[in-house]
Amino acid sequence: MALIVFIDMVGIGLIVPVLPGLLEEITGESLDRTAEIGGWLLFAYALMQFTFAPVIGGLSDRFGRRPVLLVTLFMLGIDYAIMAWAPTLFWLFIGRILSGIMGASWAAANSCIADVASPDERGKLFGILGAAGASGFVIGPAIGGVLGEFGVRLPFIAAAVLGIGGAILGYFFLRETLPVERRRTFTMARANPLGTLIQMSRNPIVLGFIIVIFFMQLAGQSQMSVWSYHTQLVFNWSELDIGLSVTLFGIIVAFVQGGLTGRVIAAIGPERTAILGFLLAMPAYYLFAFAQSGWFMIVGIVFGGLGGLTFPALQQMMSERVAEDAQGELQGAIASAMSITSIIGPLIMTATFGAYADDTGLFFPGAPYLLAAMISLIGLLIAARNIRRMGPKSKPVRT
Repeated sequence: MALIVFIDMVGIGLIVPVLPGLLEEITGESLDRTAEIGGWLLFAYALMQFTFAPVIGGLSDRFGRRPVLLVTLFMLGIDYAIMAWAPTLFWLFIGRILSGIMGASWAAANSCIADVASPDERGKLFGILGAAGASGFVIGPAIGGVLGEFGVRLPFIAAAVLGIGGAILGYFFLRETLPVERRRTFTMARANPLGTLIQMSRNPIVLGFIIVIFFMQLAGQSQMSVWSYHTQLVFNWSELDIGLSVTLFGIIVAFVQGGLTGRVIAAIGPERTAILGFLLAMPAYYLFAFAQSGWFMIVGIVFGGLGGLTFPALQQMMSERVAEDAQGELQGAIASAMSITSIIGPLIMTATFGAYADDTGLFFPGAPYLLAAMISLIGLLIAARNIRRMGPKSKPVRT
């Protein structure tokens, strides 16, 4: 499972450093304008993830994790091939729409943890799975940055090969984790964003943490949306520089989630671990916003990577309070909440960047990161309140 997630994230990471260059090649627009177009591409991707994450999660609860993961990974490979060929912006949007649908497999991948682990072990294993994804981001952007020196479309070709190759590899090595007796009927009444959130709302603590994840991920969209554009504009970073910076972030997150998360949760509990992650991550946004040199960005990356403690801790606390046959539904609800941030976040962050990165008015290209710091503070306050309200774990009820 970790290998499949790793291959998936390598493919995604490959295209990060070169997407601005591809947009400039296709559209002929300036950097601030391509940042806004990039925001709409992320919007299309996230809208599809929001719509289909509950469907993918529900299908995995019905048919098992293995077939869902293999099909979505194979189709991601096809998507990258379309993007490598795309002669116009229209085809680039088609590629991102397909990528968003197939990228919703995150829900099925995380459900595998709940299938095989006891509640107390899930935080550690969620962290390991997150580390596998982060490791993909270690290698992907670095390779993408190198390949991008030879052409902005070459990383997309490499991502296509990885996606299709990963699906073939998974066919032989990926085992099913959900026993037949624990599967349940698939219904569209529940396999949609509204249906899953209604189901989760029956447990106010779970719903509260989903809201925390929403604000945490919305803040994180500042990095996902404008990092390449901001560092090119302010520090004149190349595709290779951008790829290496994202690689550094991935190394730190992989170390934190794969090596530290389980130990920290065991030492201080998931509640304090979640709060600690917030407190470590928030200074990163201020460093990014007011950076005077590239070294400020590097220090911010270190703090931001340490914030990787929060998400696995939240996942553990939620999975402990949801019935075993509804773990896919829970992960689908989490994915939907994250996808909402990916829908609105890029538009907000790229528009903020565009407004403060042009030749008119105040020049403050770090504005999206200052906005992210404020959003992250809201998430921290909600998390602290939710944890105070949280009593002993009640026995999950089959839904």
